Amino acid sequence: MIAIVDYGVGNLFSLKSSFAAVGARTLVTGDAALLRQADKLVLPGVGAFGDAARKLRQSGLDTLLQEEAARGKPLLGICLGMQLLFTSSLEYGEHPGLDLIPGTVRPIAEVIPEGLKIPHIGWNALELTGAEDPILHRVKPGDCVYFVHSFYARTEDRYISAVTEYGAKLTACVRRDRVWGCQFHPEKSGRVGLRILREFTCLEA
Repeated sequence: MIAIVDYGVGNLFSLKSSFAAVGARTLVTGDAALLRQADKLVLPGVGAFGDAARKLRQSGLDTLLQEEAARGKPLLGICLGMQLLFTSSLEYGEHPGLDLIPGTVRPIAEVIPEGLKIPHIGWNALELTGAEDPILHRVKPGDCVYFVHSFYARTEDRYISAVTEYGAKLTACVRRDRVWGCQFHPEKSGRVGLRILREFTCLEA
């Protein structure tokens, strides 16, 4: 069973539907006991980092996610959920994250050319970095996925398994041990996104 973490932030219905399309059983819940019983966890998220991080802390789910990740349970963060995996964010102030992957979430305006629209919205190609990542092994060069973001994760190269080009190389996928993150929305990314969700589903628990 895959548990989708419900903490009041995220597009839960479309994510649940996409997992169903690849044959995965999911449960949307914020109940700590059920989350601990799940084989895998998915942390979705839309909106502002500070607000989402505060909701995780208030619910106690920040500690639960850190503990479950330390036990080796597969965890996938999506969009803002990916950003929450990092040490901190500079979105409208500085806010602590889950610190499951070292790094900082920063404005894309710092690195993309002036004149490019912010947020970065739409379909863009994934470029694999060569870092081994089992959830990406069916992704082909040039495969496109759907992005909506104004901030990106800056981290060590060894944690980056894919980037996308938007005037600069922006982090698109990350992995540290059994913790994964996708800056894009696999649930909105057609067949490519479904392949990625299927590979996450097939990981050994």
